[in-house]
Amino acid sequence: MSPGGFSCRHLTIVGLGLMGGSLALALRGVAGTITGVDPDEETRRYAVEHFIVDTATDDLKEGVKDADVVIMAAPVRVILGMIERRIGSYLRSNTLLIDIGSTKEDICEAMAQLPIGIQAIGGHPMTGKERSGVTASDPALYRGRPFVLCPTRRTTPAARLRALELIETLQAVPFEMDAIRHDRLVAAISHLPYLLSSALVATVAKEGENDATVWELAAGGFRDMSRLAGSDVEMMGDILSTNTQAVATLLALFRVQLAMLEAKLISRDDKEVTEFLRPAREVRLDWYAKYENGTK
Repeated sequence: MSPGGFSCRHLTIVGLGLMGGSLALALRGVAGTITGVDPDEETRRYAVEHFIVDTATDDLKEGVKDADVVIMAAPVRVILGMIERRIGSYLRSNTLLIDIGSTKEDICEAMAQLPIGIQAIGGHPMTGKERSGVTASDPALYRGRPFVLCPTRRTTPAARLRALELIETLQAVPFEMDAIRHDRLVAAISHLPYLLSSALVATVAKEGENDATVWELAAGGFRDMSRLAGSDVEMMGDILSTNTQAVATLLALFRVQLAMLEAKLISRDDKEVTEFLRPAREVRLDWYAKYENGTK
């Protein structure tokens, strides 16, 4: 029995990238059998050969038919497609179905239409790595990281408790909230930063057309701020297309902040600029001390 009391007879993970592979490794000791579903033959081969999963297939129906727990660890649009088109008819009654997509409103609405008897709940672990793919799988990936649960009309009290047990087994930190609130919050802390990072790189690229030396001088500040621009474009496109309203609202708020800063710079009032920047520094330092430096 796991520390969180979670166990299952047959676990299927749909999507054997970094997130799915790491889930399989982390749940190795609490699942009787682990099946992986992935369209890529090389990914499947690697996952079986390195004992990440017991068996692997590219056939969704075959992969989930005997499972009592199914975790969908695929891109948002792929998850939506599986829910809307076919997965409900493949699952056994009382199967626990969890997704770990980066946006929740569309997925939770789709889950609400699943057949009665499917125990479906939305999930989103707030974790990741610079590297992607099954070869980067890490059983400690979820340890100490937030894991959001969003209920659906197919979330029974028993399904909720079982999902919480799974999160405890992963040694993650559970947060429960509705899908709309989740999407609003991740727009601020994840989706907006990605867009700002991309806009920064595009701006510097324009400057580089005039003077290519800018790339030779770029150092730590540019490296840190530009990191997110290197994210997978297709994946981020999926995420943004399923959270457009929240992201657009945050972009508008950011434009206000940027305009205020621009006005202060143009006025050449050094004190005003400093006073504008100081609160942001204090908030950032406070956040890091409380949440990223092991004090909470």
